[in-house]
Amino acid sequence: MKKLLTGSALALIATAGTAYAAGHGVSACLITKTDTNPFFVKMREGAEAKADELGITLNSYAGQIDGDNEAQVAAIEACIANGASGILITASDTAAIVPSVEEARAAGLLVIALDTPLDPIDAADATFATDNFLAGELIGQWAAGALGAEAANARIAMLDLAISQPTVDVLRDQGFLTGFGIDVVDPNIWGDETDERIICNEVTAGNEEGGRTAMETCLAADPDINLVYTINEPAAAGAYEALVAVGRQDDVMIVSVDGGCPGVADVADGVIGATSQQYPLLMASLGIEAIAAYAADGTLPENTPGKEFFDTGVALVTDNPVDGVDSISVDEGANLCWG
Repeated sequence: MKKLLTGSALALIATAGTAYAAGHGVSACLITKTDTNPFFVKMREGAEAKADELGITLNSYAGQIDGDNEAQVAAIEACIANGASGILITASDTAAIVPSVEEARAAGLLVIALDTPLDPIDAADATFATDNFLAGELIGQWAAGALGAEAANARIAMLDLAISQPTVDVLRDQGFLTGFGIDVVDPNIWGDETDERIICNEVTAGNEEGGRTAMETCLAADPDINLVYTINEPAAAGAYEALVAVGRQDDVMIVSVDGGCPGVADVADGVIGATSQQYPLLMASLGIEAIAAYAADGTLPENTPGKEFFDTGVALVTDNPVDGVDSISVDEGANLCWG
């Protein structure tokens, strides 16, 4: 069953241009996990464009690698010292960053988590994010439907993010397993499942090299793996390279999360079977608007009704729709990629 974009993403994309009063004298910070991952590059573009529109000074910071908590702590300290009005952050370590976030909030800064909820989620003033559990659940449901009866015989490689298991890592992993029909033991961690179809849980650092190495490790454990979950599309690209190296690229299904333009192209080319599309430019743009409103009169962002965060939408992108799983086509995904 093929439907339009799930959640509220289309409406949000249509209204994201709404601007608050010019933010004369207002400054904001954007702190991402890295400055090389295309997802965070697009996020920075969204923040920069909206900051220029509203007359806000934007300072951007990033870690050297995914997991570089120390660099993010230093960035928060710089934002406080520089008198910023607010911080947008995609945290590398969602628990370890909390004391620094608390320090920033105590200093009067608005702190908004983008994409990756903090642990606990209310450590930030607000979270603007994909429903990461739903993103995982959609690709899990799609994979189960695409495999049909063979889902019972799946040999699954789980290519996760980091040993520290940040919230986004756990939510996508557990969402995928739930969607596929595998019981999770503790929904707050990954890797404790007992289902024999799960061959491995390997970390990738969310990049291509990590995805390739993780896939190689999993293939060494079981060369008959036929389904690969990946935390994001760079990891999926690396996994595909490892499969090509052993001639398995045509008989292994890969599913992922991000929906960036390169990832959507990989779906079109058959590298990825389906991916859950996020909207990082929108997250960052709305975040800058929220900082402008807070600087103007102390207005705080509101959550999506019924959720602990502001849901920026998610859509499953595939050209092979499965009955009962909402999806959009590759052409539609290409038109929306990383809006």
